[in-house]
Amino acid sequence: MDSLGLLLWLTAVVTILSRSHADRNVYPSAGVLFVHVLEREYFKGEFPPYPKPGDASNDPITFNTNLMGYPDRPGWLRYIQRTPHSDGVLYGSPPWEHVGRPTVVEITAYNRRTFETARHNLIINIMSTEDFPLRYQAEFFIKNMNVEEMLASEVLGDFLGAVKNVWQPERLNAINITSALDRGGRVPLPINNLKEGVYVMVGADVPFSSCLREVETPQNQLRCSQEMEPVITCDTKFQEQFHIDWCKISLVDIKRVVSVAPERSPMGPGVLPDIGEYNPPSESLKSRDYFADFLITLAVPSAVALVLFIILGYSMCCRREGVIQLVHHSSIQKSTKELRSMSKNREISWPLSTLPVFHPVSGEVVPPIHPDSYETTSMPLMQTQTNLQNQMQIPQQQPPGDNYCMSTFRRLEVNGIPEERKVAEALNL
Repeated sequence: MDSLGLLLWLTAVVTILSRSHADRNVYPSAGVLFVHVLEREYFKGEFPPYPKPGDASNDPITFNTNLMGYPDRPGWLRYIQRTPHSDGVLYGSPPWEHVGRPTVVEITAYNRRTFETARHNLIINIMSTEDFPLRYQAEFFIKNMNVEEMLASEVLGDFLGAVKNVWQPERLNAINITSALDRGGRVPLPINNLKEGVYVMVGADVPFSSCLREVETPQNQLRCSQEMEPVITCDTKFQEQFHIDWCKISLVDIKRVVSVAPERSPMGPGVLPDIGEYNPPSESLKSRDYFADFLITLAVPSAVALVLFIILGYSMCCRREGVIQLVHHSSIQKSTKELRSMSKNREISWPLSTLPVFHPVSGEVVPPIHPDSYETTSMPLMQTQTNLQNQMQIPQQQPPGDNYCMSTFRRLEVNGIPEERKVAEALNL
């Protein structure tokens, strides 16, 4: 490599290193909305070029932000990035307590295609402002906006212009922007282009206009309590682009608000006092006899059960009402047994399913497989004709040249009537 090529290579390396470790200084004002966009294009040059020449690099890039030396950002600073193909945004309202103290935020960019990282520091130098904070502050809830849409400079400028036309202040500043999700709102369904909603707080140096005061009238308060839209005369100045929920507007005069500082308990050094080593109990513990507890555990339930048994026995055997109940129960049992014995001996006509049928081969009459005195309640579902009493054998017709084989059936009488007669009666029905 010649000296010119080496010089160009060193220059490129130094350029990349300087861009990846460069510090950016910003100077927001205390009490005024601060917005810083993390542009993906700014970090694309620090990653390797796209593999295909001529194709535009559209690598997915995400960001991680944290206060230097800490795992998270400052409490007043928020961050949002919807997708890896969109820019990230840092936003918040710098507090007065951090004026004059630089806040260093580490920004790490992750290339999700090559898994490489690039890092630089953002130094936030909070400046003091006159008339901090502004006395009159109003917070609007915009239903048709997401927080990243509202943070765009053009949209925020249009909203401040509409508020200025309604309020007519000399000074008007955006103080803070908060997503409705940070206030306990629900994530909207992905239908009908629904938005999360945004709370926008603005401050001015003049009292609230009569239009903004209309929401405090009893009529509008009643409509808000009934979940109805209040009647605001200046709503038309916002309706074209911003849908304001006037029931959620907040008007605050900070000089009339009595601030009560909570009492804080004195903070300790954060170290537990030294009370010496752990001293376990001694091994010479007194033994305890559990026999008395065992007897009480068994004796009390046994005594209660014995008393209940005696009372029940006396009520059933020694008193007239109990004897009558026992006699009544005994008579019911006897009647039940008698009815069951009578039901076995009753003479009724058999159902058609029990009548004899014709043999499919010989044409002979085949009687049912059980007699009249057969106990049907204990009869199995599947029966065979083997080992039955009163069986008779009949010849079964076979093909020419073969011998005859014998089939068996039982010849029975049902209620004294031969089965042939019962078959004739069944056919006449």
